[in-house]
Amino acid sequence: MDFGFTDLLTLLGSLGLFLYGMKVMSDSLMVLAGNRMRNILATTTSNRFFALLTGLFITAAIQSSSATTLMVVSFVNANLLTLTEAIGVIMGANIGTTVTAWLITIFGFKVKMSAVALPMIAAGFLLTVSKNDIRRQWGYFIVGFALLFIGLQFLQDSVPDIGNNPQALAFLSEYTTSGYWSVLLFIFIGAVLTLVVQSSSAAMALTLLMCHEGWISFDIAAAMVVGQNIGTTITANLAAMVGNFHAKRAARAHLIFNVIGAIWIFIFFYPYITAIADMVTQTEGVSPFMSTVSTPIALSLFHTSFNILNALLLVGFLNFIVNLAVRMVPAVEEKKVEIDQPVFLTEPSMQYIETGIKALTDESVRLLQNAAYKVFAHGLGVHREDIESEQDILKFLDIAPKTIRIDIDLVYTTQIKIIYSRILKYATELQKRTKPNHDQIETIRNILVADRLLVQVVKQMKPLQDNLERYMSSDNDSLRKEYNVLRRRILKVVREIKRIGPSANLVEQIDKITSQRAKAEKMDVLLTGHVDELLASGEITDEMASSLINDSSNASRITMSLIDIAVILYKPEDQLIDSIDERNAEQYHA
Repeated sequence: MDFGFTDLLTLLGSLGLFLYGMKVMSDSLMVLAGNRMRNILATTTSNRFFALLTGLFITAAIQSSSATTLMVVSFVNANLLTLTEAIGVIMGANIGTTVTAWLITIFGFKVKMSAVALPMIAAGFLLTVSKNDIRRQWGYFIVGFALLFIGLQFLQDSVPDIGNNPQALAFLSEYTTSGYWSVLLFIFIGAVLTLVVQSSSAAMALTLLMCHEGWISFDIAAAMVVGQNIGTTITANLAAMVGNFHAKRAARAHLIFNVIGAIWIFIFFYPYITAIADMVTQTEGVSPFMSTVSTPIALSLFHTSFNILNALLLVGFLNFIVNLAVRMVPAVEEKKVEIDQPVFLTEPSMQYIETGIKALTDESVRLLQNAAYKVFAHGLGVHREDIESEQDILKFLDIAPKTIRIDIDLVYTTQIKIIYSRILKYATELQKRTKPNHDQIETIRNILVADRLLVQVVKQMKPLQDNLERYMSSDNDSLRKEYNVLRRRILKVVREIKRIGPSANLVEQIDKITSQRAKAEKMDVLLTGHVDELLASGEITDEMASSLINDSSNASRITMSLIDIAVILYKPEDQLIDSIDERNAEQYHA
C-alpha cells in the first residue's frame, strides 16, 4: 500500500475542510440563536432537570458542546449560574453533542450529501451577500453544512485502502485483543485524539470514518468514544484557567462527571456494547461486530445511550459532584483591590452580552456600596457600622451630631470618577463586540443612567455636608432637629440599599426603598410650608430659613435619586422609569 507525504497532506486537508465547515456552521448558528440561547441559559436553569434539558437543546441547536461548556464557564465566572446549575447544563450538553454523530451517520454514510453539496454552497453564497443579517447568517450555515460533508467525503476518499491491504494494520491486533487493557488503551487514545483536533464532534467523525472503513472494530471505536468524552473537558478547564475559582469549579465538575461516566461504562463495557450490538442487529439485520455497514449506527447509538444513561444516573448526585469540585478547587480570597480600580470589568466577562451586562451591574453596585456609601455615611456624620446595625437612626444621630470629615472632592476624583469612566468605556466596547438587541441596549442604558445619577448625587453631598458642619454645631435646637430629619431620611434609604444582598428578598427590599419616595417628596420645607411655621414661631432666623430651604430641597433630590439608583441597578432589565431623565436633567450637571 502506497501512502506518501502528499497523501498525508490530502488527508490533513480533508480533515481541515471538515473542521472548517463545522466551525462556519456552528458560528452562524451562534449568531442566529446565540442571544436567545444565552438568555435561556441565564434564566431557566434553576431546576436541575430544566438545566439538563437546557444544555441538551442548546448544544443540539448550535452543534457544539464546547461552545455550550465555554458559555457555562463564563456564566459561572460572572455569577449568572450557580455551580449546581452549571453541572446540570453540562450534563445536557453531553447528550446534545451526540446529535452530530447521527447527522454524520445518516447524511455522511447513508445519504451521499456530496452530490448536493456544491449546489448548496451556491445557494448559501447567494444568501451571504444579502444585506439582511439573518439571511446572511443562514447562508453561512448552509455553506458550512455543505463544506462539512464535502470534507467528510474527501476524508473517505483520502484514507488509505486498508481493505485491500489488511497487513497495514496488522500491528493493531496486538493491542485490540487484550480485553479490558485494550479498552483502557483506546479510551486514552480517544482522549488524546480529541485534545489534538480540539473538537469532540470532529474526533467522533474520525472514529465513525475509521469504523466505516474497517480500520477499527466496534468495541474499539466505542472505547475511543468514552475517551473523547474525557478529552472534551480539557477545553473548558483551559478556559477556566483565566477565570475565578467558581469557573474552575465548573470546569472540574465537567471533568468529574465525565470521568465517573467513563469508570462505570468501563466496568460494564462488554455487556453494554453487546446489548447495543443486539439492538442494531435486530433493526439493521447485521451485527456491527460482523460488518462495517451497521457500525456507524451502532456507535452513534452507543454514544447517545451512554450519555443519556450517565446523565440520568448522576443527576441525582449533583450535590456530591459539587462538593467534590469544591474540595478540588478551594475558595480563593480575592486580592483586595484598591477602590479606585474596577473588579468586575474583565476581558473574559466581555465575551458574551449577558456576562458583560452582569459585570456592568456588579461594578455599578460595588461603586454604590463602597466609595459612594462612604461619602453618604461620613458626609452625614455617622459610621458605616452604625448604618449596618439594627439601632434606630435617630439614636445614633443624637450620639454623633457632627459630620465626620471626608474630602468628597478627593473621593470623587480618585475613586468614583475613575470607575465611572471605566464603566462608560466598558459599556461602549461591550456593545461594539457583542451587538446587543434592543432590550439589552436598554438595560445597559439603564445602568449608565443609574451611574450618572450616582455621580451627580455624590457631588450634591458637598454643599449639604458644608452646611451640616455649620448648623449641627448651632445652639438652636429647632434647627438641629430639622437637619437631623434630613439626615435620617437619606440614611434610611442608604441603610435599606446596604441591606440588599444575595440572600435578601429583592422584591421586598426594593419595595421598602421605594416606599421612602413619598417621604422624600415631603422633605422640601418650602413646598410643604413647614419653613413658614418655623419662621412664624420664631424658632429659626431668616438666614437659617434660607439655608434650610436650599438644603431640604437638595436632600430631597438626593434621596429621590438614591431610590431611583437602587431600583435601576438591582432591576436593570426592567423598563427605565420615564420620569428619571426629566426629573434630573435640570437638577444636576456633570
